[in-house]
Amino acid sequence: MTEAKTSRTARRGRIFPEIQWTEEQKAKWRAEQEEFYQRALPVFNRVKPELIKTHYNWFIAVEPDSGEYFVDKDSSVASAQCRDKHPGKIPQVFRINETGTCGSI
Repeated sequence: MTEAKTSRTARRGRIFPEIQWTEEQKAKWRAEQEEFYQRALPVFNRVKPELIKTHYNWFIAVEPDSGEYFVDKDSSVASAQCRDKHPGKIPQVFRINETGTCGSI
């Protein structure tokens, strides 16, 4: 007795094609992200020298509108503390080290 073969085709492409962004939308999003980063960077640079001594490689979540920041070993905890204090706001998260990032490419 021969087995029946099923003809399943692999799905290709995106499930939701209406979410495709134009190049202008991508450029606008990148510019907004860079502007947000530039607003949070002075707060990070102000507190980095004192925090780098005691909290090296921890995370800092900065809310740029208020200038407040939250420090924790876990980035999601620092971010959650910031969101609890400032609902509806998204924090910028940095790593407390010389570069402010987790690694390099």
